[in-house]
Amino acid sequence: MIKGAVFDMDGLMFDSERFVYEIWQSMLDEIGLEYNLNIYKNTVGLRADRTEVYYKSIYGRDFDYKTLKAKSRQLFYERVEREGVPVKKGLFEMLEYLKTQNIKISLATSTSSQTALKLLKMANVYDYFDAFVCGDDVKNGKPHPEVFLTAAEKLELAPENCAAFEDSINGIKSASAAKMKTVMVPDFLQPTDEVLPLIDFLCEDLSQAIKYIENENIAK
Repeated sequence: MIKGAVFDMDGLMFDSERFVYEIWQSMLDEIGLEYNLNIYKNTVGLRADRTEVYYKSIYGRDFDYKTLKAKSRQLFYERVEREGVPVKKGLFEMLEYLKTQNIKISLATSTSSQTALKLLKMANVYDYFDAFVCGDDVKNGKPHPEVFLTAAEKLELAPENCAAFEDSINGIKSASAAKMKTVMVPDFLQPTDEVLPLIDFLCEDLSQAIKYIENENIAK
């Protein structure tokens, strides 16, 4: 029976991945480095430390990731202040449904707590959550299962009684390794042949997963 719901954030709840990609494309264009969507896709679902390693493998050890990361965060906040947090279709419907069913809700994101909690508040969804696990709360980033195991622990539930909602391949691998039910709502990344067997339910927006949760709980 599903008693807990654990949500990724970027690309799942918020259409923030597009903002971030556009900002990085602009920044690297300015300094004359080749950048494209395929490079960005390889960072989706990664924590900042692993993203830094990846970028340095492409651009060299002198690549000043931390400075660019700080600049990208500033530009991201400025855009969100102008345009609002881009909420993905079905988010509020799903969160409302979970609350009516007394299903506990946790965040499980690779994003830092400073950024994640601010965005949740700006999007008016912070109060739906019973627990928060961010990138700086765990030692190991996705696809390691630590972030989802920590979320289940904070909800005081067995991972097997939780459904994980993800948009990324690394996220699905992480949730599956934690023994959670997995729901994928693809954003930039479509499921690969490798990850398809790890997905319990595949849908186009979060509201479509309501029926899946209902069926799982009826079956139990």
